[in-house]
Amino acid sequence: MVYNEPVPSAAPRGISDHSKKIRLRILLVFFMVLFLAVVYHLVKLQVLQSEEYKEKAKKQYESKVELAAVRGSICDRTGQPMASNTMLYSYAADPKCLNDSLEKRIVDVFAKAFGIPRKYYAKKMKPNSHYVWLARLVDPDTLRCKIPDKMAGLTVFKEPKRLYHHKTVAGQLLGTTDIDNKGIMGLELSLNKKLSGAPGFIIMQKDGLGGERPEIEYPRVEPQNGNTIHLTIDLALQFIAEDELRIGVEKNNAESGLVIMMDPKTGEILTVAQYPSLDPRNPSSCSQKDQKLKLITDRIEPGSVFKIVTASAALEDHLVTPDQLFFAENGKWVVPIGRGRVRKIVDDHPHGMVTVQEAMEVSSNIVMAKISNIVGAERFYKMARAYGFGSPTTVELPGEIRGVLKKPNNWSRTTLNTMAFGYEVGVTPLQLVCAYSVVANGGYLMRPYIVKKELDANGMVVSETYPQTIRKVISPATLKVLSAMFEGVVDSGTATAVQIQGLRIAGKTGTAKRNINGHYEPGKYTASFVGFYPVEDPKIVCLVMLDNPKGGSYYGGLTSGPVFKAIAERIMTTTDILGPIAQPQPVFASDPLRQSQQQAQNTTPVDDTMVIQPQEKYSPEERVVPNVQGYSKRKAMSLLSHGQLDVVVDGIGVVISQEPAAGTVVHPRTKVFLRCEPKTLSAQGQGLD
Repeated sequence: MVYNEPVPSAAPRGISDHSKKIRLRILLVFFMVLFLAVVYHLVKLQVLQSEEYKEKAKKQYESKVELAAVRGSICDRTGQPMASNTMLYSYAADPKCLNDSLEKRIVDVFAKAFGIPRKYYAKKMKPNSHYVWLARLVDPDTLRCKIPDKMAGLTVFKEPKRLYHHKTVAGQLLGTTDIDNKGIMGLELSLNKKLSGAPGFIIMQKDGLGGERPEIEYPRVEPQNGNTIHLTIDLALQFIAEDELRIGVEKNNAESGLVIMMDPKTGEILTVAQYPSLDPRNPSSCSQKDQKLKLITDRIEPGSVFKIVTASAALEDHLVTPDQLFFAENGKWVVPIGRGRVRKIVDDHPHGMVTVQEAMEVSSNIVMAKISNIVGAERFYKMARAYGFGSPTTVELPGEIRGVLKKPNNWSRTTLNTMAFGYEVGVTPLQLVCAYSVVANGGYLMRPYIVKKELDANGMVVSETYPQTIRKVISPATLKVLSAMFEGVVDSGTATAVQIQGLRIAGKTGTAKRNINGHYEPGKYTASFVGFYPVEDPKIVCLVMLDNPKGGSYYGGLTSGPVFKAIAERIMTTTDILGPIAQPQPVFASDPLRQSQQQAQNTTPVDDTMVIQPQEKYSPEERVVPNVQGYSKRKAMSLLSHGQLDVVVDGIGVVISQEPAAGTVVHPRTKVFLRCEPKTLSAQGQGLD
């Protein structure tokens, strides 16, 4: 038997080769796709998204640290600093670069240094946080323990902090800054761009432990420090104004007070004092309403101080004369206003026949209303606009309002009469100061300003402000009459409490009901006095305003007036701002006889008093009593006091009798008794507005 072993069939060669080729091709395609994907990804990373990933890489080993510019200083007109800077420490950390040990150490150090629970700082160290502030603007001397200057994971900065040299002095005016030293109110806000300068920066390189160091090869941009501002404010006057205002507000139990002083010839604002005052280091300690710059943000109905417009309009167009008589209706005037309706205009005290001059001195609303009828609406409105009412002054302060001065076509039947004594019109305190400066400077409305000059970081003058005349308001003739009227207010009118021996003052009192949301609050008033001195060459215009005095009297002449006087007395005795003031000379008995005769003849006696002729020879220390009958109380006191005679006065107004009589020879310190009455009949009373 033959056994034949089966022969295996050969695999088809063509199929095997074909299969291998397919597999090889698939493998090649796979690797090609993979290669292209890798290439695409590399291109994407290194080309398309290179900048993005470079920035991410930089953040891991670089940080850009801002270099704060030094904020410019604010100085008074003499260069004394009012606001500057001090350097404090700020601390920051980057939690992403800290391990648990470093984080724990930082938390422990800060909790101990500040006396704050650890969890406060631990909460700040969130893993996803990047560059967090742990503390800002720290005085190291106030810490419980020292924080190391070099500590892994901690960045220490020196940052400028605003320093206010005189605490609350001019607080509202200066304003304050936020934690980043940016102005948020007052001059710090309005001048922020000039004061701030421009910050620089430095690139810091991080090491493996999270520490940072400056890299020399990296760019560094130095900050541009802010400019220094010199104000028109005089700190010597500011101290006086704030001190006396505080005393006046507290004495009169007022809610608040304001004093503004300005140079009438240039428009330079010399003081802005408010009480309660604001502490720029802690502004929240002052109420919201007292944080405002009231000289430009408060709209008030001014009351009788607005009579400057009424008188100016009438005098400028020669519609009345100072000695023209008007009937003051014995204090109550019922005026028909149509359709059977009437309105009552009243004075604080009854008066009969008075001249225009006397009407201003006793502040008669009735006479001013009658004069406004002669003036008419268009003339009145034109004069009010000429004085600047109804328009912003454009002073360099934030938040100024324009006030309210309606056009005549929007007036009611009573508006003209009411505006004549300062109602139905809204003004700012600064507008009032500017208006009275017109009378003090020769008839011109000046633009008020508070920035005197600006210096760059190198001390070079960048800009300087010069006086700017806006317009001529009144003629020299009107100016002369108004000045005499306002001096009469102080000599024998509603502001006799303002009189200062040896200093001629002119001004006007105001007592206005407070209008809150369209309604007058019963028993609440704004009391004011605005005036200028010395009359012969005015250097200062000053407004004193007390809000709702409740200390007894609420009249401007008896509340704001004494504050004005106290300020002026201190300026007169402690500064040389007013310059030499001409003083009346004492009358010596040994002077030639004609001197004493002329002293008496130059007065205007109210009766037929004869001048007593002195004997020809007396002791050089004896005095001849001059005839002061017909003089104002202030002028008579000034003359007698400078003759070294003591004065005792009964009443207010002009002198109607004196004892000893004129021409009597007396020794120094002899008492001279004067009896005074208003120029109008004493039975008519005396205004206190």
